[in-house]
Amino acid sequence: MLSRCQLTNTVRCFSTTARTGKHASHIGREPIKFPPTVTLTPTATDITVKGPLGTTSVPLRRFMTVDFPQPTTMTLVVEDAEEKVQRQMWGTTRTLIANAIHGMTEGFSVPLYLVGVGYRVIFEDDPRGSNGGGSAQRLNLKVGYSHLIYVPIPQHVKVEVPSPTKIVLFCTDKHQLGLFAAKIRQYRKPEAYKGKGIFIGNERIRIKSVKKK
Repeated sequence: MLSRCQLTNTVRCFSTTARTGKHASHIGREPIKFPPTVTLTPTATDITVKGPLGTTSVPLRRFMTVDFPQPTTMTLVVEDAEEKVQRQMWGTTRTLIANAIHGMTEGFSVPLYLVGVGYRVIFEDDPRGSNGGGSAQRLNLKVGYSHLIYVPIPQHVKVEVPSPTKIVLFCTDKHQLGLFAAKIRQYRKPEAYKGKGIFIGNERIRIKSVKKK
């Protein structure tokens, strides 16, 4: 007698080990609750997340499927949680979906602080206009160099400068937000002797003492 999985090649079957297996992912098996303003549309290759702030998609591996036990609750299931790759991608994909839902409803923000004598930032229009799909605006950084540093702002990132030493970034994509914040920090990384530099969020460094001869 043929098993259910052998009856058709078009149907993917998923075992209960995804939820109860010995090596089940603690993150992956957690259900995701989302507000009624969010619409989730899964396909064989990805899941589309549509919310008040826009639309995005998260890719799904061939061994993953999505279940909706309740109208506003989603669970991610894998074929065999005992396999290392499936277990790893289970938790990762679940986190990406949760981030996408949060991004399309509330978005993500992160502050950056300029610490140093004379350090300051100006939020200004870019005289070159929209360059490569940017927002036609830029950050003018003075961070201890003999020259000013100009950082074009991507179209998908919103920027506020509430004070000359603070930058607030906002984006619906957590990954892209982190990349842009890291790019700004790269121009003056925090150093450990005087504590100067560009700090992201609550970043702290341990101050080193200068060695004296």
